[in-house]
Amino acid sequence: MDQNVQKNTAPRKGSGKIVGALIAAAVIVVIVLVLAGACVRTVPTGYTGILTTFGKVEDSNLDAGVHIKAPWQNIVLMDNRVQKQSLDTQAFSSDIQQVDVRLTVTYTINKSAAAGLYEKVGLHYYDSVVYPQLMENTKTVFANYTAEGLIEKRDQLAAQITEMMCADVESYGIDISNVAIENIDFSDSFTDAIEAKQVATQELQRAQTQQQQANLEASAAAERQRIAAQAEADVAKIAADAEAYAISAKAEAEAEANEKIAKSLTEALIEYTQAQLWNGELPTTYVGSADSLPVLNIGSAEADQAE
Repeated sequence: MDQNVQKNTAPRKGSGKIVGALIAAAVIVVIVLVLAGACVRTVPTGYTGILTTFGKVEDSNLDAGVHIKAPWQNIVLMDNRVQKQSLDTQAFSSDIQQVDVRLTVTYTINKSAAAGLYEKVGLHYYDSVVYPQLMENTKTVFANYTAEGLIEKRDQLAAQITEMMCADVESYGIDISNVAIENIDFSDSFTDAIEAKQVATQELQRAQTQQQQANLEASAAAERQRIAAQAEADVAKIAADAEAYAISAKAEAEAEANEKIAKSLTEALIEYTQAQLWNGELPTTYVGSADSLPVLNIGSAEADQAE
């Protein structure tokens, strides 16, 4: 029986060694896989990888893709995509009017400067750099305009803030694309005053427009009257000229006809005409009243006979 027991226990000691070897091998494989996983890192599209060794930033940046690193190294991801942040703040105009402003800033991180930005500021660059500069520049620009000017020149304000932001954060590798002023809000009393002024201005413009229209209509009416009067005067002048021309032409015609008649008269024609026109009655001369007998012009008759 003792021999049988020994034969049964011998194989069990050999199998234990095999199991132990398998376990050890599995542990080694796990360790290798863990180490391999720790040495491989993927940088997504739109990001830049910042390689650090025991927290120290290396000079080289890692583009999108798969990268191998040492287990004691780390890859920090910096977002290079277009980023947009909105904020609410308060500012004062040059005439000491409080203004509530809502801004939206659009910016990107320069890939070549990503490592420097991370080394100087870290991942919270918006809170550390962009936000405070945007607050300060907004207050500075708004202080140069009156409250009414802020309403009328919103685009100009945004352009000035954008220009100042670009200069202030350029050294960090942050590129400001645009600063937009979404809303400008004043106190209720000031808003009411602005609305009342706008209404008054509109009424004044309406009155001026109406007056200009009336002036134009009056000027047009006067011009029409002047043209009509001028037309009447021209017509009258034309008629007078025509009448004068007709009279002149008639006089010239009569004069020419008389001249021709005068040239055509002769003594014989005159005597003949008188003879044709004589009715056979002798001329008489009355002496005294109308009832007296006529006295013949005998002397004349005798003279005629003597001739």
